[in-house]
Amino acid sequence: MTGITFNILRYTVDDGPGVRSTVFLKGCPLKCPWCSNPESQHTYPEVSFRSISCIGCGRCAAECPQHAITIVDGKAHIDRAMCKRCLKCVDTCLNTAMQRMGDEKTVDEVIKVVKRDKDYYLESGGGVTVSGGEAMMQPDFVKELFQRLHDEGIDTCLDTTGFCSKEALQKVLPHTDLVLFDLKHMDSHKHQEVIGVPTEPIHENLKFILAAGVKVIIRIPYIPGFNDDDENMKATAEFVKKYTPDSHIDILPYHEYGKNKYESIGIEYPMPPTEKPADEQLAHSKAFFTQLGLDCQVRI
Repeated sequence: MTGITFNILRYTVDDGPGVRSTVFLKGCPLKCPWCSNPESQHTYPEVSFRSISCIGCGRCAAECPQHAITIVDGKAHIDRAMCKRCLKCVDTCLNTAMQRMGDEKTVDEVIKVVKRDKDYYLESGGGVTVSGGEAMMQPDFVKELFQRLHDEGIDTCLDTTGFCSKEALQKVLPHTDLVLFDLKHMDSHKHQEVIGVPTEPIHENLKFILAAGVKVIIRIPYIPGFNDDDENMKATAEFVKKYTPDSHIDILPYHEYGKNKYESIGIEYPMPPTEKPADEQLAHSKAFFTQLGLDCQVRI
């Protein structure tokens, strides 16, 4: 069994409890303008180019069968419309300016990497998280990976947008210890307008996960001008209180950490200029949850 990954991040403490390894899979049906992993959106491998690392040797241009690369002012330039993603430029780059985003890996290959830190998982209450993109676009791979991790005595965590088929969840949930579940907006029209998909299947999938008895942590990306208004925060708090009152809630403030990745894969950053939310506004929004007796934390 193989899956398309774009990173395996070891020693993370942001993707579930304890020390973890996070396996990032490619492919996502959502179009969040603030996405910090734009290299996850497509299912196929892509070329990432970092101009700062380019020495202008011209090897990539000479090897490109589509003639999509030229050397301009001592740096490579990729015409993304001409590029067919053959990745020959990556193989010939002398200084890793050209890098491959997306690798086909077997479950065995992933297990070999994440098993190195098993002692840390056990000591810290951590484990392995599968994220993306949307991991449920590759449910058979996640199912086999989680089964194998359980055989190794390693905790499993699914990080999901919630926009997927119930059939995909049915395959994976029996082997899942924890789900990190995103709630981005309560209004389906607003959600569809900005992100490209409605909320109804997401909310139904949350109920399905809860009915399966899997522990859930709710994660709310806090995006100024999109979902930070009092009406939406109050509605989100009431929804969580109704359906999963015992779940912990993480509010994740907007940041631009992934902005440079957009340029590296040849696309514009779609998020308009946005200020980071102030501590006072975050505290104000958090109060909608704590006033209902919910366990809520702002993660900085």
